[in-house]
Parts: sequence; structure tokens; C-alpha cells
Amino acid sequence: MNDTESTLNVRIPEQLAGRRLDQALAELLPDYSRSRLTGWIKEGHVRIDGAEAVPRQIVIGGEEVVLAVRLEREVFAEAEPIALDIRYEDADVIVVNKPAGLVVHPGAGNPAGTLQNALLHHDPALAGIPRGGIVHRLDKDTSGLMVVARTLRAHTALVAQLSERDVHRQYEAIVYGTMVAGGKVDAPIDRHPRDRIKQAVRDDGKEAVTHYRVRERYRAMTRIECRLETGRTHQIRVHMAYIRHPLVGDATYGNGLKLPKGATPALVEALRGFRRQALHAERLAFAHPADGRAVEVEAERPADMAALVAALRADTAGDGRE
Repeated sequence: MNDTESTLNVRIPEQLAGRRLDQALAELLPDYSRSRLTGWIKEGHVRIDGAEAVPRQIVIGGEEVVLAVRLEREVFAEAEPIALDIRYEDADVIVVNKPAGLVVHPGAGNPAGTLQNALLHHDPALAGIPRGGIVHRLDKDTSGLMVVARTLRAHTALVAQLSERDVHRQYEAIVYGTMVAGGKVDAPIDRHPRDRIKQAVRDDGKEAVTHYRVRERYRAMTRIECRLETGRTHQIRVHMAYIRHPLVGDATYGNGLKLPKGATPALVEALRGFRRQALHAERLAFAHPADGRAVEVEAERPADMAALVAALRADTAGDGRE
């Protein structure tokens, strides 16, 4: 794929006053290295309040910066004809409903067959956008909505919205235990000190806040709504386990399969067959990166979770219990 011309527009926030322009841009555009940004400044591709920027220029906050740059191919994954469940699409963004079991990015153990491969088949121009336009992710075995940027402008705007906590991300989950009421988990998260694959609540971790409320109680489990204030890796899974309500089916943060005493045969079968964490990203809302209008997208509960909910309701009602 050939390189493409693109224009980036950013505004220097007041809190970055006194920093060098390249330092400020590195914070505002984290997908580009400091050396690349400095190179663009030296090559005359950056203008600040209409005037050509100079190396080591100090910013005072409030400046409008325009970068007219030639973007090289950012993604080298191969396009693959994998079906996509697209819930919203225009020239700037795509909102896709990811099924459970689909990995987001190629990586060790998953060199192909990922969401990124599917997106590149749908829109080859995404190869010129950082991370193929993917600005946030879902775990392999979490289903639901993700927004993808189709332009560099959209990518920058969405990353900023996520950083400023302006994107509404709402999930449905089924957890072990009967919750009395909703609440908030405000507990920092970082990599587990011994198991590098896992995350953990740590005093020295990064701020992590999850809001939750009860939707439906069953005999030994609860269906809840979760809303992310921050977006740490495995956040909902870690936070629910931390308050001793791990997600049903979560092999990483749960304590294995737990069958309620006296469960109906149908519920036992449903729980034994549910082999992923019961977590679905059901609603996504953000300001459109081009014109600021509100975009709200919803995705219905997937079939496997719907079947589990039906079995839990029947068990709670006593239907089919011997």
C-alpha cells in the first residue's frame, strides 16, 4: 500500500503550557514516536497558529496545531474475508459487534483470523491508521461493541475522548453470588506481581473505576450492568473478582465452575457448557469525531448469554427442579 497524505489538527491544552512542542505532541498523539513528531517539525510539516513551527518551540496552551504529513503503512496484518457484524458505519468510524472467541489483534499464538484481519478486508485504507483504527479493545472471550477509526482525524479524536473519559461504555455481566445492591469499585489495577498474564488490584496500580448496578437476582448469581469510568486491561473481571463476585465462566479470575445446590438439570447443563466469561459490551456512546453529534449504538445479548439467563430464571422460579 502506498503512503498517504493526511492532516492532523490538535489543540494544546492549558496543562501542557511550558512544554516543548514535540513533548506536548507526544502526549497528545501517543501513537507516534517523539522522533517521528520531531522529524515532522524539522521538515516543516507542522504549523502552530498558522505559522511554521520550529524545533524546541515552547507552547503556552491554547494553540491550534496542524500537521500535514505523509503517513506510512502502520499495519502489516493481512486482509482476510472474515464476516463482520457492523452496527454503525460512515466515512469516519465503524462500530462493530465482536463475537466471543474472536481475537482483536494478531499476536503470538494468533497470527491471523483476528478482528483486525477482518477490518482490513472490509477497508484496506485502515492499514494507514495506527493499530488499524482500533482505539480500544475487548478480550477474546468478551463479546460486544467496539469503535474503529477510519481516518487519522477520527483516531486522534476518539483516543482523546477515551483519555478524557467521554466515551460511554456499558456492559452486561453475570456474576457469582447474590448482590444486594449496586455500587462502585474504585481500586487501582496493574500487572499481577507473579502471574504476568493476569492483572490485579494493587496499591501502586493505575486508577481504575467501575460502576455497577443490579439488574436481576437469581438463586446464587446476579445479572448486573457495568459502566467503565476508566479502561484498564481486564478491568471488570478484576474488579468483580476483587469484591468476591467473579464473572461466571471466567477461568482466569474465577475459582472454577460453581453449581448452585439443587440446580435444575437445565442450569447444570447451561453452566457446564458456558466456556467464556459472561461479559458483553452492550452499549457504546461517543461524540462523532467529525461533527460532534452524539452516536449511540447498542448490541443485544448474544445467544449463549441469553440461554444462560433463561436457565437461571427457570431455576430461580423452581421450574424443572426435582
